[in-house]
Amino acid sequence: MWKDSETHIDLLNFDYLVEVTKDIIENEDLSPCTIGVYGDWGSGKSSLVEMILKSYEANEDFLCIKFNGWLFEDYEDAKTALLGTIIDKIKEKRNLSAKAIAGVKKLLKNINYLDLASKGLKYGVDFMLTGGLGTIADITIQQVASHLKSAGQEVKDEEIKKVLEGTFSKEEVRKNLREFQKDFEDLLKETKIKKLVVFIDELDRCNHDTILETLEAIRLFLFTKGTSFIIGADERQVMYAVGKRFPEVKGNHLDIGKEYLEKMIQYPIKIPQLGIYEMEFYITSLFLQETFKKEYAEIIEFLKSEREQNFIKFEISYDLIKDKFQDIDEDKLKDVISVSKQVSSVLSNRLNGNPRHCKRFLNALSMRMKMAEFKNINLDKKVLAKLMLIEYFKDDVFKKIGELQANENGKPTEIKLVEENKWDEVEALKLWKDDSWLNNWIKSEPKLSDIDLQNYFYFTRESLQTASFKSSYSLSSEAENILKGLQAGSDTFRNEAIKKSRNINEFESSEILKTLFVSIEASTEIDLNLLKSFLEWGKANESLHSDTIAKLSTLPAKALKFTFIPNIFEFGRATYKFEDIKELAGKWEKENTKLKKAIEQELKQN
Repeated sequence: MWKDSETHIDLLNFDYLVEVTKDIIENEDLSPCTIGVYGDWGSGKSSLVEMILKSYEANEDFLCIKFNGWLFEDYEDAKTALLGTIIDKIKEKRNLSAKAIAGVKKLLKNINYLDLASKGLKYGVDFMLTGGLGTIADITIQQVASHLKSAGQEVKDEEIKKVLEGTFSKEEVRKNLREFQKDFEDLLKETKIKKLVVFIDELDRCNHDTILETLEAIRLFLFTKGTSFIIGADERQVMYAVGKRFPEVKGNHLDIGKEYLEKMIQYPIKIPQLGIYEMEFYITSLFLQETFKKEYAEIIEFLKSEREQNFIKFEISYDLIKDKFQDIDEDKLKDVISVSKQVSSVLSNRLNGNPRHCKRFLNALSMRMKMAEFKNINLDKKVLAKLMLIEYFKDDVFKKIGELQANENGKPTEIKLVEENKWDEVEALKLWKDDSWLNNWIKSEPKLSDIDLQNYFYFTRESLQTASFKSSYSLSSEAENILKGLQAGSDTFRNEAIKKSRNINEFESSEILKTLFVSIEASTEIDLNLLKSFLEWGKANESLHSDTIAKLSTLPAKALKFTFIPNIFEFGRATYKFEDIKELAGKWEKENTKLKKAIEQELKQN
């Protein structure tokens, strides 16, 4: 298994992204600077920056700091946390002279002032709006408290307002900001730090206020030569947070939020989706790491060197490794290459080349193989991988096969029929006859018809029972926003969510469909808006058409209302699945006669 965290070892072909980022950091003409490393959740943003920071590790002129605002959220003001972290790291990493120590003290004092000023101004405004003394009591500082005390028990609102305005006047705040910037620049010189590189990680996980506060803190350093900020985030989330604070000025066609972000992030670097060759390299490297622990470092350096000669279409082959490492275990190597090629093409296409999703799939595969070993059961990794692909991307089919194998001692007849392309004799799986992905999966090696599947389904049974395997996967922020839109209960939000369906990979599309259906199943009375969202989402992605009908078929007819029928038939017409819907409706009208008239009206339209 593999650790689910960032790494400084480049298995993702990021070397050119690392070098272009370093080129910006080291260019004196571009300093100070802010660099945005943008990419989807799990695309490798943190690993890319880890590689950059690792490369500066032995360079005494550089001080590299990692800051995760999400960890401080709810505990500390984002600006104060970032400023304090930078000063603390300088104290920790450098031997400070007396002058530097005095500089640090002054800066920390200034940070405290800016923190209080921020709260004073913030809560002062809040106080003036609400007139509540409770709010003031919560943020009382010594200066404010002493003034309150001197004013006696009868404190009037106007007096408190004067205290806040006097303590944190705008002129005073500006003066302290200027002093902070000057003192910080002096501290860098005194501590011989030529380049300060600060990596802001997981900014897109923070709430909107924290995102804005962090960006505002970065502004303090934009006039200090030698500082570079690298922000790793999903660009869309940061853009959305800025847009909330600075909405578009209608009529002037002025998008202040966009302009603000473009000014803040001067050099955006977007992480591209991994291609099939890159994904195959990544997966094969992980399997090599797991299988050949002693030889791995030498093998991976050799492969990276070979890739330089044709980095666009480089493929790892058995012969390539065997020729170089002649004493390597041939059977294990063949197994690694075979499984890597089996899963890489599917994962590359269906997961949009997302390394984290990919690694989690491989971890689940590895964990199940180990479970079997502990039970002294020998599973074929290629068979398990094939079954897991359908578990991952077509869980309704996976469940059907699970039921069939349980009733037929591990060797379902319908698997043999579909492998022989005898679809006319298939009943349980016939809904997916025209599903191109399933047909490709059936044709792929190894064939399953002669394999006893009981042991394989034994070690995947937690997925069948609780779906815990897949529910452990987080959706990207974009997918979460789409899901919220679909669950919002309005046509406007639903339509906006549907428009964004192409922004996420097929796995997440499938997870959204599943989540919507779980909500439908759990409700005591099915909500029409939720059903519409389920059907519209199923319609938007061709790979979900059969899955949508499969899920509909599990709903009890008595839970359906006649008002649902037009939407369900519309789904059938739009997806060319009318005959399947017609057959399903035929069963429903026998179990719920209240649906009969609505179904007959729909059938008359065809």
